[in-house]
Amino acid sequence: MALFFAMLLVSISASAQDTPAVEMATGLYQSGKIYVVVTVISVIFIGIVTYLVMLDRKISKLEKEIKK
Repeated sequence: MALFFAMLLVSISASAQDTPAVEMATGLYQSGKIYVVVTVISVIFIGIVTYLVMLDRKISKLEKEIKK
């Protein structure tokens, strides 16, 4: 039953996507600047993930020291 409702919601949201293309997105794509935007977002995301991994390692190290 839950699967039926999930599929129903997916079909409703898919039919709601008949809106025209966003001007900003098409403009960025046509001028080639979309690749710059994607690169910047990717670098920011990679930086955040790297920071979180390093922070997790430091916290794990401190937890091990506290247990000893």
